[in-house]
Amino acid sequence: MALAFDEYGRPFIILREQEQKSRLRGLDAQKANISAGKAVARILRTSLGPKGMDKMLQSPDGEITVTNDGATILEQMDVDNQIAKLMVELSQSQDYEIGDGTTGVVVLAGALLEHAERLLERGIHPIRVAEGYELASRIAFDHLQHISHKFEFDLDNIEPLVGTCMTTLSSKIVNRCKRDLAEIAVKAVMAVADLERKDVNLDLIKVEGKVGGKLEDTELVYGILIDKDMSHPQMPKHIEDAKIAILTCPFEPPKPKTKHKVDIDTVEKFQTLRLQEQKYFDDMVQKCKDVGATLVICQWGFDDEANHLLMHRNLPAVRWVGGVELELIAIATGGRIVPRFQELTPEKLGKAGIVREKSFGTTKDRMLYIEHCANSKAVTIFIRGGNKMMIEETKRSIHDALCVARNLIRNNSIVYGGGSAEISCSVAVEAAADRYPGVEQYAIRAFADALDAVPMALAENSGLQPIETLSAVKAEQIKENIPYYGIDCNDVGTNDMRKQNVFETLIGKQQQILLATQVVKMILKIDDVISPSDY
Repeated sequence: MALAFDEYGRPFIILREQEQKSRLRGLDAQKANISAGKAVARILRTSLGPKGMDKMLQSPDGEITVTNDGATILEQMDVDNQIAKLMVELSQSQDYEIGDGTTGVVVLAGALLEHAERLLERGIHPIRVAEGYELASRIAFDHLQHISHKFEFDLDNIEPLVGTCMTTLSSKIVNRCKRDLAEIAVKAVMAVADLERKDVNLDLIKVEGKVGGKLEDTELVYGILIDKDMSHPQMPKHIEDAKIAILTCPFEPPKPKTKHKVDIDTVEKFQTLRLQEQKYFDDMVQKCKDVGATLVICQWGFDDEANHLLMHRNLPAVRWVGGVELELIAIATGGRIVPRFQELTPEKLGKAGIVREKSFGTTKDRMLYIEHCANSKAVTIFIRGGNKMMIEETKRSIHDALCVARNLIRNNSIVYGGGSAEISCSVAVEAAADRYPGVEQYAIRAFADALDAVPMALAENSGLQPIETLSAVKAEQIKENIPYYGIDCNDVGTNDMRKQNVFETLIGKQQQILLATQVVKMILKIDDVISPSDY
């Protein structure tokens, strides 16, 4: 792009290779952007809520994913349009920050764009619309704070946390055992939570899956589970009061760094070399035995001779354990990762009550359980399921439940779900619009209408009459001034979300409204799109 001046001194812009670029300006550009955003929202709209549909996505290499998690759907979709990519990033930022509500945030942004389009067609300036949305989002944010409830929980009373996690899991494939999975998620979070600092490090919770069994077999292991077995089939499969040496050095003689060549011309020399090599192995195994280790976990492999020696000296060993798993084992057992045999001391050993190998079904699949550790701050959720897709989806669902439990420990305020919070905010924003004399009040009213898109989608996905259901619930809320009435998606017979135990985290809902408003403001401010034309 270059700037030039005509003979009267007026500037004009020259676009390089202009004939190869397409350009949209003004209202056309905004409409094109809005329709791209709406298209993405439309895809996710049907997968919102407990009766939402799942999407099946096939990657270029033929791998299939079945999910109704908004962030995963958009991540797996190959999106070209830049505005659609903004919607994908919107969903991802909700996932990173909150972990739940990734579908709702995109549906809300799509509704805001739809209502903005109508205002633009009436001739209202995009900046005025953006400012009106900003004002409305603040009103909704404060109103959520006003209608929220705090609930108390502690290590003995985790029921409120379980209730909120069940709300998250009810919209997933795994909703038939949502009670069990919610309890597992909450217990895992409580095991690693620092309740004084109100913080949870989710890295200490390992989620492991294995095809086979049924979803009900999913269990919480207070310790670490690794997908390895003992290096020799005759090694003991059950070790009690294990003292674990965690090594990152290989069980083999040291290799010189320089290029070298060994000439062996007699049998005696070969014999000497072999004995020397054996002595190395002997020394290594002896060092482990001397410090009192009863189990060796090694990051690298070791050859058959070392394996045979370990077996002979009655020292069980596990090889090829990944770096992340080694760190978790070290955290759980209170041990230290040792990079050289010379540095091995009794203080650096980790301690575990039981180390056992467990085999599954008729296959030869085995896994190693390290339980009753010295420091029980690391736990593993072990998922079983009929096929790989089921396990992957359960992992995503458990991740959402873990994030919800973490958010509640950080901030124990909740709002009621089933679209009740959105309807209540919509009523509050609509009432507040009259206080603003300018053009912004149109945008504020549009924001209030857009908030109704979430309960409307919930009703639609549950097979109810959307407009009829929404207007009935809204009338009930206004009449009785109770913000707990929502859409009865599960056909329980009551619209009171307190009785249905449908909760959502306050910070999750507030984040949804703020993020959706920010992205919509950004899209509305674009009035010129210059893109290379298709060849």
